[in-house]
Amino acid sequence: MRLIAVTACPTGIAHTYMAAEALEQAAKAAGHEIVVETQGSAGSTPFTDEQLASADAVILAADVAVRGRERFEHLPTVEGGVKQAINHAPEMIGEAQAAAEAHAATPAAERPVGPPAGSSSAKEAGFGSLLRQWLMTGVSYMIPFVAAGGLLIAIAFLIGGPEIATKVNGGVFDGQTYQAIDDLTKLWGDVGIAGVLFKIGDTAFTMLVPILAGYIAYGMADRPGLVPGIVGGLIATSIDAGFLGGIVAGLLAGGVVLAINRVPVHKNVRGIMPVVVVPLVATTIVGLLMIAVVGPPVADVMDAVTDWLKGLGGSNAILLGALLGAMMAFDMGGPINKVAYTFGVASIAANPDIMAAVIVAGMTPPLGIALATVVRKRLFTEDEREAGKANWLLGASFITEGAIPFAAADPLRVIPSLIAGSAVGGALSMGFGASSPAPHGGLWIVPLIGDPVLWVVAIAAGTAVTCACLVAVKSLGRRPVVAETTPGAPATGVVPSTVNA
Repeated sequence: MRLIAVTACPTGIAHTYMAAEALEQAAKAAGHEIVVETQGSAGSTPFTDEQLASADAVILAADVAVRGRERFEHLPTVEGGVKQAINHAPEMIGEAQAAAEAHAATPAAERPVGPPAGSSSAKEAGFGSLLRQWLMTGVSYMIPFVAAGGLLIAIAFLIGGPEIATKVNGGVFDGQTYQAIDDLTKLWGDVGIAGVLFKIGDTAFTMLVPILAGYIAYGMADRPGLVPGIVGGLIATSIDAGFLGGIVAGLLAGGVVLAINRVPVHKNVRGIMPVVVVPLVATTIVGLLMIAVVGPPVADVMDAVTDWLKGLGGSNAILLGALLGAMMAFDMGGPINKVAYTFGVASIAANPDIMAAVIVAGMTPPLGIALATVVRKRLFTEDEREAGKANWLLGASFITEGAIPFAAADPLRVIPSLIAGSAVGGALSMGFGASSPAPHGGLWIVPLIGDPVLWVVAIAAGTAVTCACLVAVKSLGRRPVVAETTPGAPATGVVPSTVNA
């Protein structure tokens, strides 16, 4: 059969391409042809008209809204998350084959559009699954703004010191009062390159909530949701409702657009609905709700959370670090991981210690696995040892997803080991008081870290705990195997098995 597939994850880096590779290998093993469109952060190459016309079925392995989904309306569809494709690719290929066969055996007039009953998508089409997909779509488009803006701000701090923010935006630093620089063309002369970089990064950061809200609405209602979502996110920012306000604004915008689209209108009005009526009505409704109804209580909640973060210290901070660490390792780039990461980003201004702990916790899973493949090689296959080498770089760069193949192959032993190491690393980082003004970068941002030596110690400790737990649990239940000998040949003795019991 000729199959096509789309893979897409929130960050568009690791899961997207791992899912594609898993599907390609499973299709080849089953004797089918498959072409995968990876909708990742590096862009994608859309299917050709010929590929769409000749395809027997489509697999959508995505945790975010699939772009151009209308292209597949004529095909039987199997849906699931990227982790399902990574862990259960043969089953998804089997579902696609069965769906294609059923589709071909059905008269054209009776063929259903969309996923067949019993498919992965039919099993996961509940509100919770849809809500997660909408939220992950918003996070997916927000992350590049986080990386670009956060690193530019961090570099500005490195060059000009922490006072550069006060010099640009105004305020008091060390008893000296500064006025905000409103004329952007004067930045270079007044504060130099550090001030310019800070302003660019700060501008990118102001877009985090609007982009989050806009693309949550996009995930729900496609392009008509963008305008009311982004405007609602801007209002959430202006009333200090923060990330929570952005999430509420995005869900409101998407819901309002979907409701408007259900209203029957005269055919003469349909042409102007998407470009005039829907943006106007939806933006007005969302704006009014955010300003007068929803926004103020959400802003009060965010103020309470911010005050709580500012007051964290001692054992509470350590417990928070351990909790965030466990969340970062639990699904390695999935929704729970993204909740912890987004919480860290949102806390940079109030408590940069949280961001430092989150980065530590995201680095230790791949680093701990890489160390384990060196310390006890016999516990791992040749492919795993090769993958372990790549995990050194992935871990150092804060790419947690490098641990996924190991967790997928042996989840009951690997995932608890990763959680233990990340919890220890996050707790130690918070306990040491290490801080990070940058939301990404791994070891490459050590010069920007507050208390960098202790921060690296936290990484090393978390890595060591992950390695120790992994070696211990993988060693349990293993038994030596006596090698077979042929008559007349000397016995080779006892050889340790390389297969986990």
